[in-house]
Amino acid sequence: MWTYRGYKLQTSEFVTAMVHFFRAEIQRANVWRQRLDTTTNWAVVSTGASLTIAFSQSGFHGVILMNALLVTMFLLIEARRYRYYELWSSRVRLMETDFFAAMLVPPFQPSPDWAESLAENLLHPQYPISVLEAVGRRLRRNYLYIYIILTIAWAAKTALFPTAVKSWYEFTYRASIGSIPGDTVILFMALFISSLIVIALLTVGLQQAPGEILPRFAAEAGVTINASGKATAESPTKPWFRVARRRRQFMALIITIYLK
Repeated sequence: MWTYRGYKLQTSEFVTAMVHFFRAEIQRANVWRQRLDTTTNWAVVSTGASLTIAFSQSGFHGVILMNALLVTMFLLIEARRYRYYELWSSRVRLMETDFFAAMLVPPFQPSPDWAESLAENLLHPQYPISVLEAVGRRLRRNYLYIYIILTIAWAAKTALFPTAVKSWYEFTYRASIGSIPGDTVILFMALFISSLIVIALLTVGLQQAPGEILPRFAAEAGVTINASGKATAESPTKPWFRVARRRRQFMALIITIYLK
């Protein structure tokens, strides 16, 4: 029996409220998922436009470098949007694993703190993943391929147009941008691409994003399959992707002073 402002709620009323809440969080997650696609489209369109301008008759390879900086800005915007997306999808994932799955497979008991964790997330929303993980995940999924295309296009534009270079010195001379020497431009490109690859590799092991399609429990959770093919758990286990939260209990200490 649940209570709300002194009123007692039946089980059917509680389930109805959870269903509507689940649908609302699904809608939120879908909206922010569409915003992720929007920033990716911006990056693709700007890349196509920059390559068209760069490989035109009077094109300049510096346009490709400027577009690389623009794509980086889109990457940071998308990483921020991805953190918002994970905020909503983490709630959806929590209800899927600890509410609906528990009803469908009775032996699969929910975590004892799932409702309190969901309430804490509603009262004090926090991003479930860090900025670094969000950048690395979006970089591996989409933007790394865009950077590879830009790098190949920049090298091809510098080395082959208007004629093919015959020496490294000539390639370095063509890579210069105004008063910036070609060696500096090449070094910048090498460091830039290397830093992106390092970020993509270092964030591979980070799996704090609960909205991703990942197993609910770790391997040592003790979940087994019985003879009938149903999943059973010896004891209620905790999802690996969620840190258990407890609402802080505040205690007021009242001190009275007796004055004569």
